[in-house]
Amino acid sequence: MSLFLLLLLLINPTIKKIELINTKPILTVLVDDSKSIPFFNETKNITIFLSEIKNDKSINEKFDINSFSFGSDLKPLDSLSFIENETNVSKAITAANDLYEDKIAPIILLSDGNQTIGNDYEFINSKQKIYPIVFGDTVQYKDLKIAQLNVNKYSYIKNKFPVEVFLNYEGKENVSSQFSIYKEGKTVFTKNIQFSETNNIQTILTNITSSKEGLQYYTASINKIEGEKNTKNNSKIFSVEVIDEQTKVLILTSVLHPDLGVLKKSIESNKQRSVDVFLIDKFKFNINDYQLVIFNQPNNKFNKVLNEVKTNNNNYLLISGTNSDWNFINKQQLGFKKNTLNQTENYGAIFSDSFLTFLQKDIGFNQFPPLKDQFGSVDISKEHQILLYQNINGLETKQPLLVTLEENNQKSGVLFGEGLWKWRATSFLNSNSFQDFDAFIGNLVQYLASNKKRNRLEVNAESLYPANATIQISAFYTDKNYLFDSRASLEITVTNSATKEVVNNPFSLINNAYQTEIENLIAGDYDYKVSVNGQNIHRYGKFKVTEYQIEEQFTNADSEKLQKLANRTGGKLFFKDEIEELKKILLEDKSFYTTQKSISKDQNLIDWKWVLFVVTGLLSIEWFIRKYYGKI
Repeated sequence: MSLFLLLLLLINPTIKKIELINTKPILTVLVDDSKSIPFFNETKNITIFLSEIKNDKSINEKFDINSFSFGSDLKPLDSLSFIENETNVSKAITAANDLYEDKIAPIILLSDGNQTIGNDYEFINSKQKIYPIVFGDTVQYKDLKIAQLNVNKYSYIKNKFPVEVFLNYEGKENVSSQFSIYKEGKTVFTKNIQFSETNNIQTILTNITSSKEGLQYYTASINKIEGEKNTKNNSKIFSVEVIDEQTKVLILTSVLHPDLGVLKKSIESNKQRSVDVFLIDKFKFNINDYQLVIFNQPNNKFNKVLNEVKTNNNNYLLISGTNSDWNFINKQQLGFKKNTLNQTENYGAIFSDSFLTFLQKDIGFNQFPPLKDQFGSVDISKEHQILLYQNINGLETKQPLLVTLEENNQKSGVLFGEGLWKWRATSFLNSNSFQDFDAFIGNLVQYLASNKKRNRLEVNAESLYPANATIQISAFYTDKNYLFDSRASLEITVTNSATKEVVNNPFSLINNAYQTEIENLIAGDYDYKVSVNGQNIHRYGKFKVTEYQIEEQFTNADSEKLQKLANRTGGKLFFKDEIEELKKILLEDKSFYTTQKSISKDQNLIDWKWVLFVVTGLLSIEWFIRKYYGKI
């Protein structure tokens, strides 16, 4: 019997078994957890509505209910706090669709419909039906607001910097108001404005003179009109850092080229900078009179000037092209070489996100026409940062197109290609302005012309943050060789200038930078100190937290946009007191059905545990019987 059972266990016969699994549709409930809900006094109503949906017996019999809260991101609903500083309805809906991509999962959206960040949810493509529930006042009140304010981050002393303001009016009556800009309580600009139902947008563009060096704060404000309910969106604070800087730039060239005029115009777009252009044969002045020297397509005629630059550690920018003499340049020991062939090549630009020398945004470099230079590979022996990589006929390479170098307090840059005039023209066609390209050249010149010694610790922080926003501050720390050091421990100390309350936060290492986030700071002025633990290295700065709340800029719920969302997705709009109508729609909709799926499983005919137990028992009995009769 034992042997028979063991053989049966080895054969292990199986049978097919069919199991039926019922899958109910999922009811996804998205709840707006932003500060606009308590601003409309809807926290209690939204909590009651959510509870009635989740506790309804009929709804639970038909659906599996999954609840989420959202502000700037979608999160599983644990509890509602209504403290989110931003609302991204579009991201919440998209995330819910992705989560239940292959399932029947209608969406209930509990919100006031006011979105502050992200793509416009009105035009979202959703495979699931969406049922928006409107919370908030739907009455249309008269309202004036500053919709957007654009200003440069930096200005130069005694210069005028532009301020662009977009004003919006909601209402049907003709109204008039006054727009003003204040600095330290004094009016620096004012203008009377008229609005009507059709003329409801006004754009104000003015120039303000920078009269004082340092970080300067201004307040833009439009006066309240009669019957206006929400005045928190009538004012906005902005800041400008005023720099006292006079820069002279020298351009030396071996050939006449359109790039020379482009460089002069771009650099002199900042009135604090002046440019002198000379052919190398006609330059007879002192090179030390200039903060930056630009060498355009150098050849052996530049030998004397280049030797002087190397001796005095002058900062320079070298631009090569088809007329450059690379045999001469390679002999100068500038920290870079190019092994050229007797042919030219067109080089497109690829922007590098990891460039850390100075702050530069991507202005569409990959869409610019290619620059022309002699073909060959580049070798760089100095410490360097690459801003633009070469793109050859659509092939991205790791060869530099624009690179910055730094050694012994000497800063230099190299652009491997001629044709900047095409870039400036293309930038104008893309944005209808030369501003982006001129700002790019200005950033490069500002870095190269600066004689400041490089700091091992650099901190990047904004000067202005809205109330209760998450304040993000990044830092870049290097070792004594000015190479990024990922082993350091950084900490920031933030002090409220009025209350002297102190907040300490550590930095986290993310990619090639240190970052920290500070939350729940009240409105006011703050000083900060960033320290490297174990090192006597510190950086100081300040910022202001304004009283402006982006979630409190709305006067009413946006039921119109929510209605369009419902129509687009095949759902239906409801108001907060129509919960029974919502339940009825959900329960009667036959497209929300339970699916049944059959699963085939192989099931063992015998239970091997019991077989082993019986075999063990039989063998044990046999052993005792044999022992009893003396057979063992």
